Amino acid sequence: MIGFFWNVVLALAWIALTGSFSAANLGAGFLFGYGVLALMQNQIPSLKGYSQRVPRFIRFSLFFLKELAVANARVAFDVATPVWYMKPGVIGIELEAKTDMEITLVANFISLTPGTLSLDVSDDRKVLYIHAMFMADEEELRASLRELERRLLIVLR
Repeated sequence: MIGFFWNVVLALAWIALTGSFSAANLGAGFLFGYGVLALMQNQIPSLKGYSQRVPRFIRFSLFFLKELAVANARVAFDVATPVWYMKPGVIGIELEAKTDMEITLVANFISLTPGTLSLDVSDDRKVLYIHAMFMADEEELRASLRELERRLLIVLR
């Protein structure tokens, strides 16, 4: 988080130095700041690993947008057709996430995806209970939820 803060500060400094406030100039400043921080991460311990985190975040964002589009299309198709294909149910998936922040983010990203809703976390914080609209293939649902969690944890760790 410290690396991202400094990247934004460097991007804003770039804007101040160039005197042009635009989205393209902000993006250029962010890229230049990212390059500077990537070069400095070996000398500053708090920046360690920052250069790997941004590409991971971009990959996760693209993955989640794809999953979001597929889930939206599936729910929209089910709502628009006269026959309902949904088979709702509640399942529990074992979590790899350990910290409160990781568990919260996994639960929120699952809830953001149409057709799924995080309900509760077990007392030992090892199982997340989820309501799903489409439970026809429970193993496929579990696999997709585990993949979402795995990719999110790659970004966070």
